[in-house]
Amino acid sequence: MSVGTKPVVARFCPSPTGSPHVGMARTALFSWAFARHHGGRFVFRIEDTDSARDSEESYQLLVDVMRWLGLDWDEGVEVGGPNGPYRQSQRMDIYADVTQRLLDAGWAYKAYDTAEELEERRAKARAEGRPSGYDGLHRDLTPEQQAAFEAEGRRPVIRFKMPEKDWSFEDLVRGPITFGAENVQDFVLVRANGQPLYTLTNPTDDALMGITHVLRGEDLLSSTPRQMAMYEAFAEIGVGDGTTPRFGHLPYVMGAGNKKLSKRDPESNLLAYRDQGFLPEGLLNYLALLGWSIAEDRDVFTLAEMVEAFDVSRVNPNPARFDLRKCEAINGDHVRMLSMEEFTERLVPYFQAAGLVDDPITPEQRARLAAAAPLVHERTNLLTEAVDMLRFLFVADEAFTIDESDRAKQLDENGLQVVRAAHEALVGLDSWTTPQIEGALRAALVEGLGLKPRFAFGPVRVAVTGSRVSPPLFESLELLGRETSLARLAAVLD
Repeated sequence: MSVGTKPVVARFCPSPTGSPHVGMARTALFSWAFARHHGGRFVFRIEDTDSARDSEESYQLLVDVMRWLGLDWDEGVEVGGPNGPYRQSQRMDIYADVTQRLLDAGWAYKAYDTAEELEERRAKARAEGRPSGYDGLHRDLTPEQQAAFEAEGRRPVIRFKMPEKDWSFEDLVRGPITFGAENVQDFVLVRANGQPLYTLTNPTDDALMGITHVLRGEDLLSSTPRQMAMYEAFAEIGVGDGTTPRFGHLPYVMGAGNKKLSKRDPESNLLAYRDQGFLPEGLLNYLALLGWSIAEDRDVFTLAEMVEAFDVSRVNPNPARFDLRKCEAINGDHVRMLSMEEFTERLVPYFQAAGLVDDPITPEQRARLAAAAPLVHERTNLLTEAVDMLRFLFVADEAFTIDESDRAKQLDENGLQVVRAAHEALVGLDSWTTPQIEGALRAALVEGLGLKPRFAFGPVRVAVTGSRVSPPLFESLELLGRETSLARLAAVLD
């Protein structure tokens, strides 16, 4: 797909306010996949003109998250490019120049209305059943009228002069859309304090950076006719190359209670998914399903497969509901797609974060982790689950604890009898291997005590791992080692 003979250029342009959220990541993913599918360029810029809300910390989180997700960009912050700078806070001279050119060409004007005057006129319009947007009262002020307002101490906003016509376009997701002229009034480009607004900065940057396709949330749909009018003005005053991008508006992501997922909802916090042990490819796979699918009968796919198949016209315009359980299940599928070597490597930072291995990890710790990883690979949906299941192998003896609920259920009088028999059976082994350990415990507990296997091994598992949920028992005992295993069994008996 192209605009004329131009190659595709898509963009992602978040504001650095608060923590990155899943809706933002879904937008970035679709824009990135669209650019990659068409062999185009992907631009990552930052819209940080709101100094009261933007923060450097949030900016850095955005960059880190994009890198963690693997959504690489060809042009933008940190990597540069021919259309920089890529932070709006560093482009103020550009916006001032474009504003002046719009004023000079008659596409914009100074409006001196006070907030009280605006509200009074809007209230009257609402009462009369008319659109309550700006009524154009200051569109054609004379120089004398402007001077009189300024003599009163009024500071004007800069408004764009909307052409009085209907606006129609073919939305990439929703098909043909028309806005009537009466629903699109003159809008503010620059505040009275000189601060440029999104209505100016966003289309200006898109024009100057050669953006051909804009994929964004449906909450911005109503601003599209404004931007189309801005592009008409840009073509006349020489901002950009005269091309208007194609627009596609993505469906809302819904949370609990079928309400739009907001930044304040816990399940929207993107960084929390990284901390909980989601793989970036697993999370992106699930986010892609919020509005798009690779096939009707297939939910799991790689990022490369998504790029190959991505067709924006197949994005469902209806709201998509975020389902955490399905997200975890999809992530588990991607965990199991990892080779054992890659799975082990992905676990390392989580074991370091839990204080269970050194940073950098020692050769001995890596060897133990590599030996233990196969025991939990098939049972892991989130990488932190593997940390919990394998903690007993890495925790220092003095820090080893037993879950009190599991202790109460498994280490009662009967459970202690089982542990005592297990200790006696294991203490005399001449070889500490999984087959030897299994043979000794089955002989002592299943045959000797007459217990069924599901009752026989539970107390032993809790005594040596601290939990009823752990990797296979016999392999765990071999990895834990004779000395530590016997010491933990004895400690319970003491």
